Amino acid sequence: MKARDLRLLPLALVVWGTALLCVLIPEAAWWCAAACGLVASLVLMLLVRCPRTWVSRLTGGLAVVLLAGASAAALTVGFALPAREEAMSWDGRVVEATGEITSSASVGRDGRLWFEASTSTLGPPGRASDSSAPVRIGVDPGDGFDLGARIRVIGEAAATDAGERSALVVFANDAEVVEPASGVFGVAAALKHAFVERSLRLPEPGAGLLPGLAVGDTRAVSIELNDDMRTSGLSHLTAVSGANCAIVVGGIFWIAALCGAGRMLRVVLAVVGLAGFVVLVTPEPSVIRAAVMAAVGMLTVLLGRPSAGAGMLSLCAAGILLVDPWLAATPGFALSVAASGALILLAPPLARGFGRIMPGPVALALAVPFAAQLACGPIIALFAEQQSLIGIAANIIAAPAAPIATVVGLLACLAAPLPGLADLLASWAWLPAAWIAATATTTARLPGAQLLLPAGIGSALLVALVSACIAVVVIRSGPQSRGAATGRGGIIVQRAAAAVLIVVLSLAGARVVLDGPLATATTPEGWTIAACDVGQGDALLVRSAARVALIDTGPAPEPLAACLRSLGIGHIDLLVLTHFDLDHVGGVAAVQGRVGAVLHGPALEEDERRLLADLAASGAQVDEAWAGQRGDLGEAAWRVLWPVRGSAAFPAGNDASVVMEFGGGGVPRSLYLGDLSAAPQRMLLRTARLGHYDVVKVAHHGSADQDAGLYEAVQARVALFSVGADNDYGHPRIETLDLLSATGAQALRTDRQGRILLGTGDSELQVWTEKVAP
Repeated sequence: MKARDLRLLPLALVVWGTALLCVLIPEAAWWCAAACGLVASLVLMLLVRCPRTWVSRLTGGLAVVLLAGASAAALTVGFALPAREEAMSWDGRVVEATGEITSSASVGRDGRLWFEASTSTLGPPGRASDSSAPVRIGVDPGDGFDLGARIRVIGEAAATDAGERSALVVFANDAEVVEPASGVFGVAAALKHAFVERSLRLPEPGAGLLPGLAVGDTRAVSIELNDDMRTSGLSHLTAVSGANCAIVVGGIFWIAALCGAGRMLRVVLAVVGLAGFVVLVTPEPSVIRAAVMAAVGMLTVLLGRPSAGAGMLSLCAAGILLVDPWLAATPGFALSVAASGALILLAPPLARGFGRIMPGPVALALAVPFAAQLACGPIIALFAEQQSLIGIAANIIAAPAAPIATVVGLLACLAAPLPGLADLLASWAWLPAAWIAATATTTARLPGAQLLLPAGIGSALLVALVSACIAVVVIRSGPQSRGAATGRGGIIVQRAAAAVLIVVLSLAGARVVLDGPLATATTPEGWTIAACDVGQGDALLVRSAARVALIDTGPAPEPLAACLRSLGIGHIDLLVLTHFDLDHVGGVAAVQGRVGAVLHGPALEEDERRLLADLAASGAQVDEAWAGQRGDLGEAAWRVLWPVRGSAAFPAGNDASVVMEFGGGGVPRSLYLGDLSAAPQRMLLRTARLGHYDVVKVAHHGSADQDAGLYEAVQARVALFSVGADNDYGHPRIETLDLLSATGAQALRTDRQGRILLGTGDSELQVWTEKVAP
């Protein structure tokens, strides 16, 4: 096997490292550019003036190239800083901005339509001045916000953190399209709009997903399906990732070959077709990046020159970073490079390893997603807490459908001027899209579908170790490999990797069993109140006579789903959404379709009403909560204490949180205060007959804004703090802990004790915690 050409790899690493340093520490950009430029000049002078051996000349030449690349990256950052700093100076103020949209639009969890733009003017409303800076804008959903369109928006601005590509985020409350997209961008937008409209006439699942698979338009993909796609490791199929671009390149290459085209003509047609695909799906930086990476990876394999692929990939990565250094800090760029590198370097040996036990085409089909998953896993662990454990299996199941949905869907989009043909092609593409949607939904709900790890370097190193061990075992497995052993060292490495995998698989198997059939084996039977450990958010359960109430859902579905499994809960009789902050409703997807009734706080925003509509559509009875409402939960009774109907004293949000009390039927008398601040707490104390309680859920995760009189009046025996470990807010505050301690309450905290269970036995309050607090 021909050795890989890795000579350009140091250039990519140096440019990447320099760009990352300069975008994260902008004040270092000019110093770095000057230092690297000066050293490069000195080395070049020495090479010219002093006689050197060819080894020294080679080393010196490499140093000059590396230093020049680093200096160029730093200069790009330095020249862009003034405009960015001027834009960031509008942080926290209402601004008017005009500019051109530079990305595709997608619907965020807040219901807004988000896209990136390059400003031409920026400033106070009516007095905006010339400006050229990258911004991210959120507007109410509407038509016309396409790549190339010129817009005018007015809204509140917020500066971004160092390293983010956009200098400013604008939350627009007034937006208009001044000039629609024109030229090729206008044609592409019209084709996509027609295709989306045609796709949505098809049945679900698959209708909303089809535009994402074919042209990267994800506006019709539901939040639930989007979460399932991410959990199952299939989200790259709708992100115009390298996979989409590789499918287009490979499809054109294959079709041209069937028509008898020569290799050079096939390459030209593939490049032209990929360029057209990029224009159609929106030539934003992420798409261009994915297209370049995929084109390099696929063409080096298709041309039979994989040894040159690593060098070409390194050169492309360095060139992209020189044009846009802020990509160095984005996970998407790192994932594109890693996936393309895996396609070039790791997929062939993996295919040979699999080929010892399966047919060649099957081995290659398995090796491509396997290599990408192994390479991308450590990067994902740096930024995200979720690691998909079924990503490879899901990708293999979806693999036959993905290219069909992409290619046929793309043809349906291009055939928009011929409605009959376009309808026919769209219906053909719907079936594989529905297959992928069903695959995502099914695999995402499997026990142990994903592993939660704290994001950071430690988790990345752990995942990298496991990935390396898997690669070693697969590549070096089989009788041929053992017969051609490369010495005792190779055997030791292979056995060590196998030992690590045995340990990991044993732990994973135990985790699956404990999360599945034995999920409730370690859970006490007598619990009636549970505080789930969902991070910085609320998710509390009350149980009586097999009936269950859930008060808030935490910030994400996965931690809540794990808590419900561990407690053996499959159905929620009463769901209380105290208010609509993300840390209280972000996990609703975990109970979607399994809720009998919903009580909620005031819902004013469109995304809040949409969430309630989704719950109603899945079979729940939805009602707004007001003080005075009562009901039963098994043998226990509940009462709503806050907010007061018709009161305008406190706006929707924290201060209008639904406050509930439960008691009787074996449930300790308990009070749940949502996120109330001190002022509504005082009003609650005056308007409601509170009395004494066994348990109080402390308001707003233990913030400092508390009313001492309320807690002194309720005289709770236990104070529950639902709070995330090492959160940025400093919750629970020391003054609040002291306040509850002074009332005689025992503080129980999810950040230190994990899941907390409470019950009654022999007239005593019993407490079980997942961990022992330090």
